[in-house]
Amino acid sequence: MKFTFVTLFPHLIEPYFQDSILKRATEANLIEYEFYNPRDYTLNKHKKVDKEMIGGGAGMLLTPQPLFDCLESIKKKNPEAYIVFPLAAAKAFKQNDAKRLSRKKNIVFVSGRYEGIDERVIEKYADEVFCIGEYILTGGELPSTVMADAIARNVENVLGNADSLEVESFENNLLEAPSFTKPEIFENLSVVKEFL
Repeated sequence: MKFTFVTLFPHLIEPYFQDSILKRATEANLIEYEFYNPRDYTLNKHKKVDKEMIGGGAGMLLTPQPLFDCLESIKKKNPEAYIVFPLAAAKAFKQNDAKRLSRKKNIVFVSGRYEGIDERVIEKYADEVFCIGEYILTGGELPSTVMADAIARNVENVLGNADSLEVESFENNLLEAPSFTKPEIFENLSVVKEFL
């Protein structure tokens, strides 16, 4: 599984792949990740990627040209790349989506910034759009990372114990039971008796 991140800020995402489960999965060649920066595809000397919105409105919008050229470059290298946009106005990303997408070979996450992305980019390139919650974030990097993590956990052999996936919350639309460790009583708080 390859995760491709189209972002103006790769340094916000990369550290997440340098620890714990995702680090081990990367070292074992179970997953890989790469970054494309739209600034590298601009045609202007200042590498500007945003403009004011047509019709007015607060804030700036990512322009289509650098994103079109960037995504065309990715599709040329891998025509099967599956392109996902995190958007506030989209369906909720769920565990079943993570499982389904874990069977793809290459997922491309396109992270918006400022007031978002020119709609023509989404119309032309989006295979799917998702929302991770009913709130607004500064950019698409966090939702992209959240989705990549959820998807990676479902890639075969990424988790050391395959049974871990079977007892997770949201598996079969159920929530996971509470968990406890020893000692059985800690600071007058006891393990639920059904577990003893």
